[in-house]
Amino acid sequence: MTDKDQFFMREAWEYDPGAKPKPAPDAHLGFNTRALHTGFDPLKSVKDFRSFVPPITQSMTYPYERFEEIPYPVYGRTQTPTTAVLEERLAALEGGEACVTAGSGSQALFDLIFTLTRPGDNVVTSLNIYGEGYKQATAIFPERCGVDFHFVDDPADPASWDAAIDDKTKLVWVETPSNPCLFVTDIAAVADVAHAKGVPLLVDNTTATAALQKPIALGADMVLLSITKFLCGNASVLGGAVVGPEALVEDVRWNTTEFVGAVLQPFEAWLTLQFLETLSLRMERHSANAQRVAEFLAGHPRVEHVNYPGLVGHPQHELAQRQMRAGGGMLSFVAPGGMAGAGAVIDRFQLITHAVTFGTSRTICMHPPTITHEHMTPEERAKAGIDDGLIRLSVGLEDPDDLITDLDQALSG
Repeated sequence: MTDKDQFFMREAWEYDPGAKPKPAPDAHLGFNTRALHTGFDPLKSVKDFRSFVPPITQSMTYPYERFEEIPYPVYGRTQTPTTAVLEERLAALEGGEACVTAGSGSQALFDLIFTLTRPGDNVVTSLNIYGEGYKQATAIFPERCGVDFHFVDDPADPASWDAAIDDKTKLVWVETPSNPCLFVTDIAAVADVAHAKGVPLLVDNTTATAALQKPIALGADMVLLSITKFLCGNASVLGGAVVGPEALVEDVRWNTTEFVGAVLQPFEAWLTLQFLETLSLRMERHSANAQRVAEFLAGHPRVEHVNYPGLVGHPQHELAQRQMRAGGGMLSFVAPGGMAGAGAVIDRFQLITHAVTFGTSRTICMHPPTITHEHMTPEERAKAGIDDGLIRLSVGLEDPDDLITDLDQALSG
C-alpha cells in the first residue's frame, strides 16, 4: 500500500469498551473560553489571513505543492479549513476526541448508523426520539439497508434497555431531553447497561447542548447534534455533527461522508462559530424564560398538562437536576380539545410564530402529531406521551412577560 493509499483509506472503527478516551481539545479551559478560542488563534493567523475571526475558506479543492505531498484537506467532501475549526470547537465543548459535521442533524445520524451497521444488525432506542429519526428507524434503514431498530418498553428502566440488546446490536441511541415531550433518560445508567453488553452509547444532545449537559462525561461514547437548533440559535443554519472517538469520527468522514457528500458548507460553519460564542449565555436565558413560561402554563386552567424538566412535577425532575445545569429552552403542553383545540390556540398567537424547528432566539411553536411525529401510529404517539392536543414551544429570548401575555390570550380565546 502506498502513502497515498494510507492517506485516503481508513480502517472501520471497532468499539473497545475498555479504551480510555484521549483528553478533549483544550480540556483544561473553561466552557466559555473554549466556545471563544478553540480551533483558531488570531495571532497565528496573521501571516495568512490577518483575521480576528476564523475566515471563510470558500474553496472545495486544495492544491498540491508536490506530487507526493498530499494537502489536507484535499477536497471539500471531507473537510474545509472553516469546518475544521468548527469541528475542533464542538469536540472541545462536548468533551470528545473529535467531531465530523454534516449537512443536517438527520444526515449526521444517517452517516453514523450507515457507518456502524450492516444488514442483519440492529440499533436499540426508544420512542422518545425526534420524528425524522423515527422515520429512519422504522422505514429507511429496515427496508433499504436491512438494519432493524429495537424500541425499549420502558425507557426509564435500565433493565428494559438491557433486555432489548442482543448480539447483533451495534449501537444504543438515547435522546434526552426528548423532543417533543422532554422525557429525561438516565445517561449513566443506560451507559452502564450498554457497556456491559459491549455496545457503544450515542446521546442526542441537541435539546440541552453542552452548555447544559455533558453526555460523554456521564458515560456516553458519542454525541449527536443538530447544529440547526440551539447551537445556531436563529434558524439561519442547517447542519449536524457527531462527536466521539477520533477513530470513529474518521471512519464516518472517510468511509461515509466522503462518498455521500452531504457536508456542512464553509459559510454555515462560519456562522455557527459566531453563534457558539454566546451559547452559554443564550442557554441560560432560554432556560430562565422557559421556567417562567412552564410555571405559568402549569397553573393555567386551560392547560391540561405541561412537559418541562424544570418543573417539580416532571417525572424525571430529580434526574434532570443531577444530569443538567438547567431545564433548557423547550417545553410542550396539552391544550384542551385535541387537534382542533391545539390548532385554535396556535392560530390565536400574536407574538409566537408557528413554524417547524426549535432552538430559535424568537419563540416558536409547532404541533408534533401532525408534523414531526405524523409517521407514528396513534398508539405509538400515546405511548410516547404525544397527545393530539400537544403543542411544542421553543421559548426564545424575549421578555418572558410578553410571552406569557400572548399565551394567556391565545389559551383564553
